[in-house]
Formats: sequence, structure tokens, C-alpha cells
Amino acid sequence: MNFKIRGENLEITPALREYVEKKVGRLEKYFESPLRSDVNVKMSVSSNDQRVEITIPMTKLLLRAEEKHSDMYAAIDLVIEKLERQIRKHKTKVNRKFRQDDSLKYMFKNELEPLVEEQPEYTEEELEIVRTKRFALKPMDAEEAVLQMDMLGHNFFVFSNAENGRTNVVYKRRDGRYGLIEPQ
Repeated sequence: MNFKIRGENLEITPALREYVEKKVGRLEKYFESPLRSDVNVKMSVSSNDQRVEITIPMTKLLLRAEEKHSDMYAAIDLVIEKLERQIRKHKTKVNRKFRQDDSLKYMFKNELEPLVEEQPEYTEEELEIVRTKRFALKPMDAEEAVLQMDMLGHNFFVFSNAENGRTNVVYKRRDGRYGLIEPQ
């Protein structure tokens, strides 16, 4: 794994770096072969909150989690627990749904026990699509899409980008600012 650790309003000490590398390194036990992907870690401090965000992009899978806590080391532990839960959930889902030779199933070790949570985050019934909505995509720029989204009171808005004709999504971020999703 190639670690890219950066801090906002925080100096990354050797002890913090070592702790993150040790904790994230334990995730390798869930995979058949060693991870060769980058591990992007962003640590920040604001007010009394210590925030850790870890993103691990892999082929066919993206692991991402973030946590806040008053203690940075506790936040790291919590974010690792979230990533482990994601891996177990994904492994369970993959074993249930995909049986092809080229599926994600072969990315994970077989002896990994399925995720059993006291309070599951979702059930299969909750994954059922209960409504389909169709609408015409109007050509507009991202700023106009943000205005439309705010006017409707939604936290995201799908639109056709007037500059390139591609479908884009604007969304409201947790920090109150806006994001734009564009296809590659």
C-alpha cells in the first residue's frame, strides 16, 4: 500500500503516521493478494473535533469512510471499524449475488466470516426501489443547477451540462458548500 497522509490544521507526526499505517495495514488480511492501491488519508482538526477520512480506490471497488471524535486516535479506530464493516458487507453481498469467475468474489479471502450486526444498516427489503421518477434534463450550467436545487429544497440535482452536453449532478456537501459530479 502506498500511503498519502495529509493534515489540515494539523501536523502529521511520525507517531500518527505509524499508527495509521499499522491500522490500515490490518485491512490486508481481508484480501487474497496484498493491496497495491493508494491509501488516501486526510486528518483535520476543527474546534473540538478531530476528523479522519480514508479512501482506498481499488479496481471494481472503492472503500471510503470518515469519522469525527474528540481524540484523533479514537477517530482512526472508528474509521477502521467502518472500513472493516464495509468490506464484510461487500463480501456478503458479493457471495450472495455474483458467482462469475471475473467477479469481486475472488478479491476477498473465503474464510472471512459474513457480517452480522446487532442493528443492520439495511435489510434487503430496504434496498427495494419503491419509486421511479422520470424527468427531462434541461441544459444549464452548474451555477444554475445549484440555484434550481436550492429552490426545490433538494440536496442534489441532476442536469445536462450546457457546456459539454453530458449528464452531471450537483449536490450539497455536509460543510454547506456544493459539489459537482461529472462522468469521466
